Amino acid sequence: MWSHIKEDVQCVFARDPAARNTFEVITTYPGVWAVFTHRVAHALWQAGFKWLARLLSNVARWFTGIEIHPGARIGRRFFIDHGMGVVIGETAEVGDDCTLYHGVTLGGTSWEKGKRHPTLRNNVVVGAGAKILGPIEVGEGARIGSNAVVLKPVPPGATVVGIPGHVVVKRKPAVSDKQKEFAEKLGFDAYGTRRDMPDPVAQAFHSLLEHIRFMDERLEKLSAAVHEMGGPVPAEELPKIPEEDIEPLESGADRASQRKR
Repeated sequence: MWSHIKEDVQCVFARDPAARNTFEVITTYPGVWAVFTHRVAHALWQAGFKWLARLLSNVARWFTGIEIHPGARIGRRFFIDHGMGVVIGETAEVGDDCTLYHGVTLGGTSWEKGKRHPTLRNNVVVGAGAKILGPIEVGEGARIGSNAVVLKPVPPGATVVGIPGHVVVKRKPAVSDKQKEFAEKLGFDAYGTRRDMPDPVAQAFHSLLEHIRFMDERLEKLSAAVHEMGGPVPAEELPKIPEEDIEPLESGADRASQRKR
């Protein structure tokens, strides 16, 4: 347990540029206090001292504003930034190297006993105010945007935003050591979102235009073949969709810079 606590302190320096030294992190970071206390409370919970574990978690909530049920399973190098208003339920499971911001809820949607809280795999970032509800799984490397409400499983490497949450970016998590090293150099997306997050509506229209162009090309080929065989089908080409309408989508930052020009 002590090795895990040491890792919890060290991971702060990689994820919060405001952290200056170990003494400051240990004495002034409520997220670190909450994780320390939870690791002790969880050990008591597993040993059968459930009332004492609940009492300790309530004391930690009073001091930090972070509520972690002692039954929740928390992985290594877990970081809660700012922390106020975070709630993690009894059957929640959090993998290694995960980051939660303030106001996050890992909650349940049922009063029945058993697994009723979400499972976060490794390297998940959950933005401020996000709610992940029910016994669903958030895949490795996923990003949950600020204030999103997630009710369905999230695939690995995806970015989810909105109410209800929907996937706006799909990507595969790094599988090789070189890919993981490169991803670590880039860092994580603060609050689960990026400035250049793609517009899901524009992305859907772009996909539709690509599909229409593909169908037009196929229809022209079929019409030409039928025309050559003597069928009563005109062989002239269909009106073309302008190329600028089917170019790859620009990022939000690029569109904003073009508007300023």
